[in-house]
Amino acid sequence: MWIFTRYGFVSVACASRKNGEIDEETVMVRARSRQHLVNLKERFPDTELGNTEILSAAGTDYEYRIVLPKAKWVSILSELAMEQTWSNFKSESSRFATLKRMKHSYVNVLHEIWHVMQSFGAREDESSRHSLDVE
Repeated sequence: MWIFTRYGFVSVACASRKNGEIDEETVMVRARSRQHLVNLKERFPDTELGNTEILSAAGTDYEYRIVLPKAKWVSILSELAMEQTWSNFKSESSRFATLKRMKHSYVNVLHEIWHVMQSFGAREDESSRHSLDVE
């Protein structure tokens, strides 16, 4: 699952047990930017997320990760949803970056992603119109 927040971008996947099997009760919250995990840890300091070390796995798709029980992550996701008070995500992310004195490179990427998904939506709409014309 990919999650874009004002704190940063994370990819969440089930962790693996030592025998290589998927552990459906444990997740890895992974990031390409260590700062994005630091931001989440700072937002949730009194949770298992806030108290868990950021691991580094050089050479992997997402170098930085925090491993925690899925139930704890679900609780954090719920809080992230409840704290939403803005009507424009990109603007809120820009405000947060300015507040934290962070570079705006993440916000710039959010604009690129918005554009890619806008193009995707337009292609999907066009494809849907063509399939309706055929019927």
